[in-house]
Amino acid sequence: MKLKHYIYLSAVALVGFTSCSDSFLDHNPDERVEIDNPTKVVQLLNSAYPDCNPSWLGEIYSDNLIDNQSPHYPSNPNDKQILAHYNYAQYSLEDNQSWKFEPATQATYSSYDSPGMLWGGYYNSIAYCNFALDAIQKIAQKHSLTEQMRAARGEAELLRAYDHFMLVNYFSTAYRGEASKNDIGVPYVTETENVVNKQYDRGNVYDTYEKIEKDLQAGLADISDVNFTVAPKYHFNVNAAHAFAARFYLFKHDYEKVIEHADAVLGTDSSSVQRMTMDYSVFANCSSADDYSTAWQNPTLNNNLLLVPTGSLLARHAFGYRYSCAGEAARQVYMMHSDLPMKSGYIVPAQALVSGMVFSRSSSDYGFFSAKVDEKFQYTNKIAGIGYPKVIYRAFTGSELLLERAEAKIMLGRYDDAANDLMAYWNDGLNSFSTADKAAYIKTGYVKYLTKAMILNYYGKHNTDNSAILDSWSQASALGVNVPAAAVPYMNCLNDFRRFENMFEGMRLIDIKRWGLTVSHKVGVNSDIVKADPLSPKLNIEVPWESLSAGMQSSRDSNGVVVSGAVGEERQKMAPRTTTLTFNRSKFVSKK
Repeated sequence: MKLKHYIYLSAVALVGFTSCSDSFLDHNPDERVEIDNPTKVVQLLNSAYPDCNPSWLGEIYSDNLIDNQSPHYPSNPNDKQILAHYNYAQYSLEDNQSWKFEPATQATYSSYDSPGMLWGGYYNSIAYCNFALDAIQKIAQKHSLTEQMRAARGEAELLRAYDHFMLVNYFSTAYRGEASKNDIGVPYVTETENVVNKQYDRGNVYDTYEKIEKDLQAGLADISDVNFTVAPKYHFNVNAAHAFAARFYLFKHDYEKVIEHADAVLGTDSSSVQRMTMDYSVFANCSSADDYSTAWQNPTLNNNLLLVPTGSLLARHAFGYRYSCAGEAARQVYMMHSDLPMKSGYIVPAQALVSGMVFSRSSSDYGFFSAKVDEKFQYTNKIAGIGYPKVIYRAFTGSELLLERAEAKIMLGRYDDAANDLMAYWNDGLNSFSTADKAAYIKTGYVKYLTKAMILNYYGKHNTDNSAILDSWSQASALGVNVPAAAVPYMNCLNDFRRFENMFEGMRLIDIKRWGLTVSHKVGVNSDIVKADPLSPKLNIEVPWESLSAGMQSSRDSNGVVVSGAVGEERQKMAPRTTTLTFNRSKFVSKK
């Protein structure tokens, strides 16, 4: 049984033909652009970054949203606490399928924020990387590689590794050591395509990680910032490379290397950590959602390590439609817990106030809108009001890197050091606020500094409405993550902070998968439960439905259960082991 996908490299190697005339036969039919010098290689890599955005799929598969048609309490704890439901329409039909962990057959590979766009976007980026690496190899055969060419090779290797890393974490089971040899991975493509409909072996997750690591290490050895005199944050600069390495080794459970690479960016003293994490003072003069999003995505911020412009309707999906961060989910994500010790009463923590707004009152509840992922519309025709919707994806930030380092320290049993990183995440953020904001939020006692005692006392208890606080983390052992009792309060705090930090950026699904958490979605007015248990293949986004063309076998069994990337011998026998690849083309949309 083979699952087919097609990747057309015409986006990389443009073939131009003349009109039908006698001159047609006088030309080489292959008129692709030759990448034959260092300048062209660098220019090619400028266009190599993926145009897809994983955030919406990562959110709708997770526990960060609710179905507004299902009865729920208001987001704002100060509103009258009565069950209500709202007949909001879904933004797109495939949202209904994704919410129920079903294949998105209502989407096409060119639908924004769809599995097809994600799959195709990353493989399209990989094709660019392979084309650049092939060109660099040919240049090296004629000339010795300059520092610029070595840096370009490093960028291409890192980007290729990153693309495969994103693919395997969204479309396959989380890494779990030797056991991952039993889990279907994704095709690791390292050569330019020279045949039509080439078949690729999906391999397994373990092998995919081994190949990612090989590219990652090669890229780290070559990378420098010499080519990034303009817009370095939009490329795999040195800091971004170390941040990627830290995340990769965290997921691979090599915790000492996580700390090594995180330290290379954050430093080890408190002043350097604060300098490289989020500076909330940049919002002091903001007055509109556009102001706030521009500040969040500012490439001059030390916190922003790698920014990727993507085609996405994320901001439209996430607010005022059927699936949103509302009700109980909004309370959990934005820490509106009645007993949270770092704030007073029901107020949302100050860090969230600069991220957007919660629109909630007794008669309506649209959920939380985050300014950090607000859309930047790129017009192609202002009169017609059409163009490309763009969202800047913050692939790596200093604040998230700090939390990744904290997790590594927890896993190593270095609890005091982990507590220091968790406190730095929260307290440095508060200290970075403008003088006026500090007077409004901190001096008044609305928001408070985190202490180690708070971590042990609050995050170590279980009688709370905070769903991040677990009795134990035994469920994570199946993923190779061992959390002893002494580590539980720290992991609970980390869980709360990572959910808060990464909201609307799609990482919650990845955390759920790698920690073996359970996701339950209520559907419709009857609150029917659709559940994805730990290691459930339902949490692996299905390879796009276009792969089922030409009579190919589906990657779900007769009961509709995902078998692509599934765990278990019987399901593995049913899962397709090969595929061809396809990439998407962006489409115009209306501004409205």
